[in-house]
Amino acid sequence: MLGGVPILKRTVDAFLHGYPFDEVIVALPPELAADPPSYLDDIIVVEGGARRQDSVANAFRAVAPSAQVVVIHDAARPLVTPSLIERIVAAAIEHGAAIAALQATDTVKRGDAARVIRGTLPRSEIFLAQTPQAFRAGVLRDALALASDAADATDEATLAEQAGHHVWLVDGDPRNLKITTPEDLEMAERLVGAPGPSGVEGLRIGNGYDLHRLVAGRPLVLGGVRIPFEKGLQGHSDADAVCHAIADAILGAASAGDIGRHFPDADAAWKDADSVMLLTRAAAIVRRAGYAIINVDLVVIAQQPKLLPHIDAIRGNIARALAVDAQQVSVKGKTNEGADSMGAGESIAVHAVALLHGVGGHFSRTV
Repeated sequence: MLGGVPILKRTVDAFLHGYPFDEVIVALPPELAADPPSYLDDIIVVEGGARRQDSVANAFRAVAPSAQVVVIHDAARPLVTPSLIERIVAAAIEHGAAIAALQATDTVKRGDAARVIRGTLPRSEIFLAQTPQAFRAGVLRDALALASDAADATDEATLAEQAGHHVWLVDGDPRNLKITTPEDLEMAERLVGAPGPSGVEGLRIGNGYDLHRLVAGRPLVLGGVRIPFEKGLQGHSDADAVCHAIADAILGAASAGDIGRHFPDADAAWKDADSVMLLTRAAAIVRRAGYAIINVDLVVIAQQPKLLPHIDAIRGNIARALAVDAQQVSVKGKTNEGADSMGAGESIAVHAVALLHGVGGHFSRTV
């Protein structure tokens, strides 16, 4: 049970109501498939197999011949969001195969059986696979043709790769955890707002603010988007006030200092730095402190230029940096009605508010 609801029911409901699928199929152990719970009355139920790929193959045989895209998801991931499902389906339609994955933010070491480090892997090339995983029906058919002879495959993407298909990576969701241990269940209880051992406490609010002068000869970058304008923001990094304000808000909510403490402008390493990268690092600090980002809301105060054409791109960049869904990011543009330096077109200011939820040390381990 998760928050008083069976985990499987939560997962199935996400696919019944989160996206207009033609059918939903659940593979269950034989003893459960013979007498499935009542909440699966309108669902196609099949018996699972000895291995993951056997269960998937059994379910795939029950798929309607007209199906064009098939999505596979772990029943133990009940916190999947409709927007993540939609992204995966769209990527599979376009590319043939796609999986949800999180890019590694920590340094990744390779060790031997004696736990001695034997190398450092480039984290820019390391992705942690999740589900959903989606495939055009023909691609999945090719992958499962290898299943009977293949060694245990931990996911269908592995089989698709072995069958010669390219699999695309789509931004996953750190909340889309796989409930495997009691600690995972405790974290999931906190994420759904159900009382855990410490109750429902743990909401933290942080405020962020940044202001930069507009000067000639600099590009204008806000939320990682380069906006056409005759002036840009002055600063040590790329002076992206949007990313700076959000970083201060999330760090403040986690009582983890501010952006100046972690990325001081006296350090040449941050000269002309990409502030989206700085925001990504700030989010990793917050996760290591044991917090999940629920949402951020910001107001950009600028007389010019108009932000409306760029807001969706800004939200997307912020969401990727924070490893959250774009629906958790709000961006509003305001003028200052001609008052102060913002109204005179001499500067741009950003106010940000972040809401975090304490999830304990397990969160950073899972991510």
